[in-house]
Amino acid sequence: MLIAVLENPKYIDNIGNVIRNVNALGVDRLYVVDGLKRLEDDPEALKNRRSLLKMSKGAVKWTEIRRFDTTATCFEALRQEGVVSVGTSPHAIGKQSVALPVSNLTAPQLAIWFGDEANGLSPEALGHCDFCVRIEMNGAVESLNLATTTGIVLYEAVRQRPKQ
Repeated sequence: MLIAVLENPKYIDNIGNVIRNVNALGVDRLYVVDGLKRLEDDPEALKNRRSLLKMSKGAVKWTEIRRFDTTATCFEALRQEGVVSVGTSPHAIGKQSVALPVSNLTAPQLAIWFGDEANGLSPEALGHCDFCVRIEMNGAVESLNLATTTGIVLYEAVRQRPKQ
């Protein structure tokens, strides 16, 4: 099982774009830590939300999405499922940080965490992750937008995993 986790994304449009990536790449689930309560708890209400329908190009209707109020409750749910958590960060202080092409994203139960658009993953999330992966950057900027990052990292994770 492969799960993408968004920690407190600020923009609904970005969530919709990530849903499109998750669905297109065949990722099993999307978990969203949503402390600002921008998303509905009811999965059916989410599937019919106009902004998500538009930005995901309809993929929200076929994507399993679960909302959490806090990072801690999301990690607890993942822990109960026996899921390995991997963070995405170019600045993983105190954690092993592996360049994406040489990472190992093949754990049978894997969650990949993506931080918010301005600050990345919280120290709490980084603390719970088993290790971090990073996209090597060659230009003047040090990060990509959320949809681009999820597309690149999730593509690599799907590519590495055994075909079922």
